[in-house]
Amino acid sequence: MSTENQNGRGRAYPLSVLDISPVPSGSSSSDALRNTLDLAKLTDALGYRRYWLAEHHNTALIASTSPEVMIGHVADVTQRMRVGSGGIMLPNHAPLKVAETFRVLEALHPGRIDLGLGRAPGTDSLTALALRRSREAVYSDDFPAQLAELLAFFGDDFPANHPYARVKAMPEDAATPEIWLLGSSEFSAQLAASAGLRFAFAHHIQPEPAIRALRFYRDNFQPSRYLSAPESLIAVTVICAETDEQARELAAPAELTMLRFRQGGRMGKLPSVAEAKAYPYTAEELLAVREGRQRLTVGSPATVRERITTLAAQGAVDEIMVTTIVHGHEDRRRSYELLAREFGVSGVGEAADGAVRTRVT
Repeated sequence: MSTENQNGRGRAYPLSVLDISPVPSGSSSSDALRNTLDLAKLTDALGYRRYWLAEHHNTALIASTSPEVMIGHVADVTQRMRVGSGGIMLPNHAPLKVAETFRVLEALHPGRIDLGLGRAPGTDSLTALALRRSREAVYSDDFPAQLAELLAFFGDDFPANHPYARVKAMPEDAATPEIWLLGSSEFSAQLAASAGLRFAFAHHIQPEPAIRALRFYRDNFQPSRYLSAPESLIAVTVICAETDEQARELAAPAELTMLRFRQGGRMGKLPSVAEAKAYPYTAEELLAVREGRQRLTVGSPATVRERITTLAAQGAVDEIMVTTIVHGHEDRRRSYELLAREFGVSGVGEAADGAVRTRVT
């Protein structure tokens, strides 16, 4: 493999957005959700390919608990991007309900809806119990069976003797959205490859197995009614600013938040840079922060591009999805603007003309 191919130079990777609707200290969840709509309008104008909303529960840090609701709102305020879930945690939902929800979204926004599916609960075990209603449902690992049931509802192809053979996912005449499997291990790569579905790897959650899993997916993909050739993306956490030094300062709140998550405590709202700098780190915690930095790509536009295009080339993906978690919404907007300019995505001039200015501050 040439040096050019290894570092991704010469390859025009599309950029997309993963948004958890982070709630900064000093603001409300309502502010965070409105900022999501503002960021969606901006990145649509900048030329990003798709915008995905996450599903998380029982944390003050994240306002994105219902991606299916936010997808409709984001699709309403954008024009070009695909909009979807990153993802719907399928074990938390009945497959029929998911199929009908996304058929409604597809009917309202034809050709623009993605259904990204995950198998994690998106929360702690107690909250998962409240969502799934039984301990058996919390601890059983029947995701492949749930996926098969969901695909059967979309395809209307249950066997004639199946109990659900006469159940139709309505509206029956709506198209099936693009279906993606999300994962942070080789399990999801294997399932996506064997089912012939698109695959998104969460590098921001588990960096170590990312390249191996993505390569396995591409090498073992089996064509299906949904997809004739493999299609994949890598999701990365990026904090971009004009200089490496500015970006590292903006990353302090995310580093403290990741530390708190790994320590098992309940995460509060996203701290400010000043709050993060004032935190009294122990020597052990500082070591944990340094180790956690492999999950973050932090720096100037050139620094960030070098890092994430190298990852994309190593994983042989088609697309790079970026999630940016910083305290200031203006800084988050700027990070996506700088990336769009560095990658030369279409629409940068349109956005720079100042049409998108409705954010909450």
